[in-house]
Amino acid sequence: MSKPFSRRTFLKAGAATVGAVAAARLAGAAPVEAPTSTVYFTEDISSAGLLKVFAQIRGSVSGKVAIKIHTGEPHGPNILPRDMVKALQQSIPNSALVETNTLYKGGRFTTEEHRKTIQTNGWDFCPVDIMDEDGAVMIPVKGGKHFKEMSVGRHMLNYDAMVVLTHFKGHAMGGFGGSMKNIAIGCADGPIGKKMVHAAPDNEDYSKWLAGAPFMENMVESAKATVDHFGRRIVFINVLRNMSVDCDCAGVRAAPPKARNLGILASTDLLAVDKASIDMVYKLPEAELHDLRERIESRSGLRQISYMKELKMGNDSYKLVRL
Repeated sequence: MSKPFSRRTFLKAGAATVGAVAAARLAGAAPVEAPTSTVYFTEDISSAGLLKVFAQIRGSVSGKVAIKIHTGEPHGPNILPRDMVKALQQSIPNSALVETNTLYKGGRFTTEEHRKTIQTNGWDFCPVDIMDEDGAVMIPVKGGKHFKEMSVGRHMLNYDAMVVLTHFKGHAMGGFGGSMKNIAIGCADGPIGKKMVHAAPDNEDYSKWLAGAPFMENMVESAKATVDHFGRRIVFINVLRNMSVDCDCAGVRAAPPKARNLGILASTDLLAVDKASIDMVYKLPEAELHDLRERIESRSGLRQISYMKELKMGNDSYKLVRL
């Protein structure tokens, strides 16, 4: 079992990289430059701001486009503003919002219940494809140590490209939910894929579900299946707004956010956009950061970042471009 990935280990790894570069310079050798990715950022959390960052990454988005959102449980107070999502969807020809049903019993457990929640939460302004409505299909997990394939909603194969639009926030099991988690859990179908990722037993005892670093690794491998499937035709947007320690799957039970709204981050690199989001959150004043950091680190959430790097799912070194 993997050891929990703490903030101390997270920072130590970064310091080691800097030290290696410095040593190379002292020795007179030309340092090897770490590859970097570009992450675009705007403080403007609005329809205009969302369209501005998307314009920087939309080059590969064409054909039939899936916009992966989190529909949330009924009346969730922190869900992404519908006007923002509508503006983005209307700017992308031949697009639809996509989701899958849940493994836990709630307002999105069955397709019928999920359709009602979609209407309640105001997502019915355009087509919403519940991708596992007609079952699931296995796709490869390249280079995984836990999975060789992952079960995803069958309808995912109907799309040429995917825009991963994520409400970045804390999470009861994942520590935090960024773009990686959005596709790791959100593209896996309810009955099979989500059960695989959670290593869930055949009962409703949620306390027996996988937790900590092993769960983070399962999520990363699930996400890798979707990333590999779309290749260059998948892009990522994190909206750092209403960042409760709880996911939108908590619905009205979600804890009130203590952190300020920060902005919108976008990239063609999954690891870079989630790492940039974490870095930005960790710069918050202690009073705003404390609860989020405790939630992230108590669940070994930073293992998401380190394992994505191990699986070469992007760069944790990035250039932040402010718009």
